[in-house]
Amino acid sequence: MKQPIQLFARPLVLVLLASLFFGQAPSLAQTAQNPAGVAASAGASGPLSAVVRGLPDFADLVEKVGPAVVNIRTIEKRDPNAAARPENEDPMAEFFRRFVPRPGPLPSPNGPRGRGGGGAEEVPRGVGSGFVITADGFILTNHHVVSGADEIIVTMTDRREFKAKLIGSDERTDVALLKVEASGLPRLSFGDSNKLRVGEWVVAIGSPFGLDSTVTAGIVSAKGRETGEYLPFIQTDVAVNPGNSGGPLLNLRGEVVGINSMIYSRTGGFMGISFAIPIDEAQRVYEQLRSSGRVIRGRMGVGIAEVSKEVAEALGLPKAAGALVRNVERGSPAERAGLEAGDIILRYEGKPIERSSDLPRLVGGTKPGTKANLGIWRKGVAKDLVVTVAEAEPDRTAKASAPRANPSAAPTNFLGLVVSDLSEERRNQLRLRGGVQVDAADGPAARAGIQAGDLILSINNQDIVNLAQFNDLVAKLDRNRAVVALVRRGDSAQFVPIRPGR
Repeated sequence: MKQPIQLFARPLVLVLLASLFFGQAPSLAQTAQNPAGVAASAGASGPLSAVVRGLPDFADLVEKVGPAVVNIRTIEKRDPNAAARPENEDPMAEFFRRFVPRPGPLPSPNGPRGRGGGGAEEVPRGVGSGFVITADGFILTNHHVVSGADEIIVTMTDRREFKAKLIGSDERTDVALLKVEASGLPRLSFGDSNKLRVGEWVVAIGSPFGLDSTVTAGIVSAKGRETGEYLPFIQTDVAVNPGNSGGPLLNLRGEVVGINSMIYSRTGGFMGISFAIPIDEAQRVYEQLRSSGRVIRGRMGVGIAEVSKEVAEALGLPKAAGALVRNVERGSPAERAGLEAGDIILRYEGKPIERSSDLPRLVGGTKPGTKANLGIWRKGVAKDLVVTVAEAEPDRTAKASAPRANPSAAPTNFLGLVVSDLSEERRNQLRLRGGVQVDAADGPAARAGIQAGDLILSINNQDIVNLAQFNDLVAKLDRNRAVVALVRRGDSAQFVPIRPGR
């Protein structure tokens, strides 16, 4: 698919909040000492001026919704003869031993079991959060909180404990649905994450480091944040830490607008940037998990990438938008619809594709068997296609080895490319009408990431037929302007800007 968009310079990394590695979270004491917020307002004829307003009081909200937030701990059953996990590898293990009470193994009906007892040893695996969404015991949390657990224990705020059943879990959205046998439980209501506004107050409740019913607050920092994952996350500055995973993000009406999922951090602890799964996306997953125990998604059978500014300019697009088709799977709905590598998908069922990540979400939310309308851009011309969406399958990966260099390669040109003709056998094997093979790349081409074994299918939107035509075309290029090549590697094709003279 595509490379994740880089939001922050390394070494920042995404940290799933059920992780045991963490740093010291910033204190909210300074905020508490200043009971006033600042908002901007515009005068009728003057510049923006500051208007002081009181901070919201979260006490009533927390009192109302808090009982519906639960602590989730998971149990792993291990071979008692297996080597124990060395705690000294975790630099924060001492913190846990001294300050965070760890849940112990569940009592066995036959009494405690230790090493040599003949049975599996029950070992605490992790701690997370969740929230009740129906009075009869359905609970939402994160996939990574419960993944791989042998037993799941849910603890209410009144200290009642229930053994939970995993109804279903979806790794792609990091959403899991649990069920406990109970009635009359306090529950939360879904809000509308689409109506969230940047700057709006939000509240998180969870169990960071196992500290139950911890409340933190902040604002929505951004919406639709791309992190390389399937979803457009809600970014906030709410203090969340390991153990907050699966807990609710609430608006001031007490409605769930997101599920806290991960943070950006250098240390594993909170650094002012946290991400929540939009509840609208989670609700769609919940409905499928509850009805069938799994999530059914649509698929077209294409690999896609972002459309860069250089590619848009070279292809005559008014702006850098859409999803670039890198490869089309053989026998897929996309191939049957007539999609080709190098096409740019601009619309899906009338909805504009602003970023390439918009397309998988729209296709994934389409019922298999649906005929969907596509608006594409192909070689400077807008076209409409119809694709019949199929049911998504588990991800597949394919690798292709680079062919050996052809000894009759053409001399290096100003792009730094050594290329040769494709044999008729290889063209037929790859089902290509033309193109040339890269035998070596240097200079501008190498800096652009082109490698030996790649195939060049077009230059500046002009199809490459053979080596002679490639050389003629390159000879006419402006050496001072970027060149956009359609490059195929394995089963994927991508437009690559080559900048000469840099």
